[in-house]
Amino acid sequence: MPSPRRLADSMDIFAEPQSISVAILIALLLLPTLYAFKLILRPSFAKKWGRRNYPPVAGTIFHQFMNLNRLQDFQTDISHKYKTFRMLTPSCNFVYTVDPVNVEYILKTNFANYGKGKAFHDVTKDLLGDGIFAVDGEKWRQQRKIASYEFSARVLRDYSSAVFRDTAAKLVEIILVAVNSEQMIDIQDLLMKSTLDSIFKVGFGVELGTLSGSNKEGRNFAKAFDDASKTILKRFFDVSWKIKRFLNVGEEAFMKKNIKYIDDFVYMLIKKKMEQSANHKDDVMIKEDILSRFLMERKKDPSTMSDQYLRDIILNFVIAGRDTTAGTLSWFFYMLCKHPDVQEKVAQEIRETTNTKDKMPFSKFFLALTEETLNNMQYLHAALSETLRLYPAVPLDVKECSSDDTLPDGFAVKKGDFVNYQPYAMGRMKFLWGDDAEDFRPERWFNDEGVFQPQNPSKFTAFQAGPRICLGKDFAYRQMKIFAVSLLCFFRFKLWDENKSVNYRTMLTLQIDGGLQLCAMHR
Repeated sequence: MPSPRRLADSMDIFAEPQSISVAILIALLLLPTLYAFKLILRPSFAKKWGRRNYPPVAGTIFHQFMNLNRLQDFQTDISHKYKTFRMLTPSCNFVYTVDPVNVEYILKTNFANYGKGKAFHDVTKDLLGDGIFAVDGEKWRQQRKIASYEFSARVLRDYSSAVFRDTAAKLVEIILVAVNSEQMIDIQDLLMKSTLDSIFKVGFGVELGTLSGSNKEGRNFAKAFDDASKTILKRFFDVSWKIKRFLNVGEEAFMKKNIKYIDDFVYMLIKKKMEQSANHKDDVMIKEDILSRFLMERKKDPSTMSDQYLRDIILNFVIAGRDTTAGTLSWFFYMLCKHPDVQEKVAQEIRETTNTKDKMPFSKFFLALTEETLNNMQYLHAALSETLRLYPAVPLDVKECSSDDTLPDGFAVKKGDFVNYQPYAMGRMKFLWGDDAEDFRPERWFNDEGVFQPQNPSKFTAFQAGPRICLGKDFAYRQMKIFAVSLLCFFRFKLWDENKSVNYRTMLTLQIDGGLQLCAMHR
């Protein structure tokens, strides 16, 4: 498949003319300095003066800004030429790599030297707080230990699977109405609502109701959550965001209101859960959702878990389980529409594995979606993995270098440099995946005996690797499988407009710009 492209006028992040003008002016003023840096830091110059061997310079932050509408493909093009390169900025190097040896070194071998860093924490703190995705050190280790225990607990696995099945059933009913009335569906929008509802139920044990639209408070929370997430993204490109926050103007003023609404809503839920827990004995009240289980742990030592701590933990969990799975499923259905033969193979496997060759009631079908049944769907697992290879939920992951270092490929990095590994670009590298690297081909995941063959996480980086490898990997696959199986068992999908291009939106997570409009038909 060719790499997706998106039109510049769809970049709502940079739609303000004043912001663009200021950014371009700053970049133009910096160009002479940056060009001088490029000359000084050339390998020949470094060798002559005994300097360290830094990665080749592929451009400046100005070049990235000018290619933001196709940032992932811009950097993929460079990665075809250089496995490791850097982009110059006034303050530090932005180092990028697609070399699995470097990735393993950054994420595992020398893990302690490459963390989230203070800059990332400063940008995201309002929303993520001191949650697991924004911190390093002892705070990260403590949350990682607790999360590891919870994700391995059977009670959470069984409870989450039941929630996913219930939400999938509601989604099937909504699509059934669209099929009978021959209406277009935006599958990405429906999946975003579905995953938010299900993850919120697993996290807090309450019905948010965004899919059905029945809960006004839930809808308001979802909007505040989405708006806050978008503002967090814009901060990475807006050097004046701290000033705006201090002056309480522009988007930062709205951000403050959104964060207050989110906090009030979450603290209200925590208070209700605490009251419910106080009114029941531990052996009577079943602790299934994550918040209830954390509250149960807090009873043992109240000093270890403040309300703020609980808020941060749960919101990080919601963020991780919502956009990532919904985005991946959206690309998955796009790939199935572009490859109807794969769609039919997946549907055939679903019918055979669940023994639903003939039509059966929805309720009976969902009872058949056991963990064993889902694990037996190896072609579906391969198709989802192939989607993640080409369209990883997080297309670029950044780490901050804590001290001067040398990567395994011999290139040096300095303290304060941002070192990025590139899941999106890595999925398109021929030296990693062969000449058909850009083709969607689930069969590549099977060995000669026809058995699914997992890839090294330093090569297939969709779930990170090393100590920070995603604890929710199995959780995410189970959720995606339940949703995919539920839809593909009953419906066949095709693009509403075959001639309309489908492009990504430049964000922290890889989402389809403008949604994905499909036509669904009875199978």
